[in-house]
Amino acid sequence: MKRDELLNSKEYWLSKIQIDLFNEVNHFMEEKGLNRTQLAERLGVSKGYVSQIMNGDSDHRLSKLVELSLAIGLVPRLSFEQLDSIQKKDVLDTNDVIAMYEEIENSKKILLNNGYLLGKKNDWKTISFSNHGNEECCA
Repeated sequence: MKRDELLNSKEYWLSKIQIDLFNEVNHFMEEKGLNRTQLAERLGVSKGYVSQIMNGDSDHRLSKLVELSLAIGLVPRLSFEQLDSIQKKDVLDTNDVIAMYEEIENSKKILLNNGYLLGKKNDWKTISFSNHGNEECCA
């Protein structure tokens, strides 16, 4: 899959939002010294719901996303951009894109190392950054 195809995929943007949410919740838990059960009690949700968030298994309604964000002391902000401007910026700001993918890869490692993702570490695909979108992105 080429990078422009990746940026056009619904799955990419859903995964990015889920990873961003995971990172924020994980940071909050670490900062407050909470485990999943304690977080669930604090949020007034089930431990299973917290597990869904931490495993990336949920597709949140906007109202739930806002509620969860506020509960961890954050305000969600949603913005929209033209897809072609994102693709052009992707080519121009390769370092920013690489940093974003490295953040995703780092998040995957955290998830794997903490047992939140199933499978072996070598089962997960890695991303290549050659030729500014003219090469396949996934090994």
